[in-house]
Amino acid sequence: MHKAIDRLDWVDMAKGLSIFLVVIMYCASSVGEDTGQIGFLHWTIAFAMPFRMPEFFLLSGLFLSRVINRDWRSYADRRIVHYFYFYALWALIHIVFKVALVGGDPAGAASYLAWAVIEPYGVLWFIYMLGVFGLVSKLLHDIRAPHWAVLAVAAILQMASIHTGSYLVDQFAAFYVYFYAGYVFAPQLFNLANWASQHIAAALGVLLAWALANALMVFSPGFAMDPVHIQMGWAALPGLHLILALAGSTAIVITAALLTRVPMMDWLRWMGSKSLVVYVAFVLPMGIVRTILLRLGVDEPNLVSLVTMVVAIAAPLALWWMVQKTGIGKFLFERPAWAHVSPTRTTTQPEIRPAE
Repeated sequence: MHKAIDRLDWVDMAKGLSIFLVVIMYCASSVGEDTGQIGFLHWTIAFAMPFRMPEFFLLSGLFLSRVINRDWRSYADRRIVHYFYFYALWALIHIVFKVALVGGDPAGAASYLAWAVIEPYGVLWFIYMLGVFGLVSKLLHDIRAPHWAVLAVAAILQMASIHTGSYLVDQFAAFYVYFYAGYVFAPQLFNLANWASQHIAAALGVLLAWALANALMVFSPGFAMDPVHIQMGWAALPGLHLILALAGSTAIVITAALLTRVPMMDWLRWMGSKSLVVYVAFVLPMGIVRTILLRLGVDEPNLVSLVTMVVAIAAPLALWWMVQKTGIGKFLFERPAWAHVSPTRTTTQPEIRPAE
């Protein structure tokens, strides 16, 4: 069976890496909180802290130029409604399951649902922010805001370490610069991926130098870690944090391009092509399997973390497979017709699409 020709392998590979970084972070913190111990995932996520979420947003901005010139209705369907649909659906599922059913608090669930409209809920906050970033970027495009000016203001917001108490405002300030950078510098990033795939030895040398520099900045004086929280060293300094985030995001691009040359890693590319499936659905199986293991008396943090991570990634993919086989529940991962505000675009030529 031939692989779809309208996707870029390295982008899907990068999305696969992004899945691991997101799931690892939540597994590490949740297992650490429950066991009071530090495991190997803590050290992995500590190394990745400068770029773990920045690279996710940078990759999400790569294909913005392909849709931003569309009319508002078509654009909103693809870049705003698309994300808000999955956010609203899975926030409802999470809140009803965790608060109303498990927690036995229907009134509390109603309150959570109301707040989830204006404040991103739980681990789904990044899906919410993609919709917000898409909306803001279209507005800036329509008023012809210069790219350099938007990047400058977004960089200042990131370096300012804004803490208003509003998760929406704070996360926008912290991460919009990376989404917009992915949009503006997409041609350079595509060229970089092509260069890496054709100059393997040089690309590996660049990655080694970056890894050493990143580790030095993260684990420098000031670094601290407990079972729940991680404090970077010099990497946390304003300005330097931004540079390391962009450098780490670029390293993910290079790594993904190199991995496309390794046939045995094609599973990661396939998983990356289903990244949205994992992003929206991993938290419930993660919590369930962690709770079961701990109640069975398994409290060795490395074992619990590893099993939890595997199940958190595999369970959503298994659910997606069952949905495809049975045809039941497709609305969980595919927007139904009523959730579109613009007719599906048709074209006789294959269109390169981002991994989702």
